[in-house]
Amino acid sequence: MSRYKPDPNTGVNLTIDGMSVTVPEGTRILEAAEKLNIKIPTLCEHPDLCKRGLCRICVVECDGRGKLAAACANDVWEGVNIVTVNKRLSKIRRTIVELILANHPQDCLFCVRSKNCELQKLAKVYGILDAPFGNVSDENLSRAESKTLVRDMGKCVKCGRCVEACQEIQTIGAINTSHRSVEYSICSAYNLALEDGPCVFCGQCAGVCPVGAIFVYDQSAEVLAAIAANDAPAIAAVSPSLASALERELAAGAVTAGKMISAVRLLGFKKVYNADMAANAANSEICGEVKQRIKSGATLPLISGCSEGVIRFIKNFYPGLEGNLSKVKNPRRSFAASCKNHYAKEAGMPLSSVISVSFVPCIAQKYTAESDDKDFALTAGELARMIKLSGIIMENLPEEQFDAFPCKPPEQDTPVKKETVHGYAQARSVMEAVSRGECDAQWVEILSCPKSNCS
Repeated sequence: MSRYKPDPNTGVNLTIDGMSVTVPEGTRILEAAEKLNIKIPTLCEHPDLCKRGLCRICVVECDGRGKLAAACANDVWEGVNIVTVNKRLSKIRRTIVELILANHPQDCLFCVRSKNCELQKLAKVYGILDAPFGNVSDENLSRAESKTLVRDMGKCVKCGRCVEACQEIQTIGAINTSHRSVEYSICSAYNLALEDGPCVFCGQCAGVCPVGAIFVYDQSAEVLAAIAANDAPAIAAVSPSLASALERELAAGAVTAGKMISAVRLLGFKKVYNADMAANAANSEICGEVKQRIKSGATLPLISGCSEGVIRFIKNFYPGLEGNLSKVKNPRRSFAASCKNHYAKEAGMPLSSVISVSFVPCIAQKYTAESDDKDFALTAGELARMIKLSGIIMENLPEEQFDAFPCKPPEQDTPVKKETVHGYAQARSVMEAVSRGECDAQWVEILSCPKSNCS
């Protein structure tokens, strides 16, 4: 028997906290409440993920029944009367938060998510100033993963967001759940380091984590220290489009590309280049590589990616397509190789003394299979922390221009048939088509982030 599918064209009439509302059939209680500007507290809920119902903080009363319903996981029905706040519900929610905190480290002051933690915000909402259930957390479960991600599973609240992001959104399966009841946990296969499993370091798990259980490996202080050491020369690449992300991170006034360039120079960078130029140069090289493959009769399509995680994806899941991988370095690595070399020659100094930093739009581009202590990739969040650490006030900065890109501008190539895919779920579908010989693209570019999460 087929499962009933809600009809979005059918209206459902209900009452929430005494207010009437009509919503389409299939609307969750949480979504119906939002129509009335009623905020029901949640922890496991995320707009990009499916119905969860794990944390139970969003429980509500329906039609005066004693049994509670999770607002994030239950649809409304005709005529239901929902109560979202009363003494009973407030006490239950407070107790749930207290129980979570009893198994959570109490180092909020030193946590990377301090003041931006969903659990911390809930504790503040319910006025929790002590730990009535004590604390039994294990604070020694932190582990860095390839200078891209850090896992601190002692802080995990077991909401399952990262598991769904990894398994359902990206279809990678590097993170899973194990055991049941009090032993239930979020883990990698055999509890191995992510580097030793199928992880492609896309960073989507960190993006959905509500606390500090999975987060970006922060190199902001490390880069500032490297620049300060013996006044080491440093060059930077940043895209103009990163200004909007930096504005969100700093919660400042309008952050323009010109002010961002000015801030990066004040941080100690000798040259600030437009990262889009490096991307254009890399794309031109790839087009040339495609044409060379066509001439030589080599297999197509050529496969490239925004990060080296794409190489891991192909090697882990489609080893038969390794020969299709482009030999051109991704734009970040290309910038580090070419511009560092040019600057070193221009300044008359050894290449090994030049520091290169690429400010990138997503966590995925931080990942590199090779370690270089003079080559960094930092996110907008890390750039924001560098600016704060240096006491730079964005509003006071002048508008400045990028330095002239030192490398030869790419020649205009005859366009090739290109297909760009967003996220590994879509990439998997295209790679299956390539394997069957059903993809007519000459070049497939894989971007690590799903389209809805792109900056």
